[in-house]
Amino acid sequence: MAVGTKHRQQQTADLCKEHLRLKNPSNLGLVDEFIHELEGEGKNQDITRWSQFADMKDVKEEMLKRLDVAFEKWLNP
Repeated sequence: MAVGTKHRQQQTADLCKEHLRLKNPSNLGLVDEFIHELEGEGKNQDITRWSQFADMKDVKEEMLKRLDVAFEKWLNP
């Protein structure tokens, strides 16, 4: 994996996490639980799982909309 790709994946993960935390300040515990479930923990942690919200055009607004939908579905199954 190229360094640029790894950096881009980390940026996507960081942007998604920041967005969730800023949009849901009263539910930070639930946001952290969602993040842990999505990424995994310890040896199983994988930031590439955030790429499911990204698209080929790298449109951040669209990515964040997908993320919001996934979080709402997770909150209200």
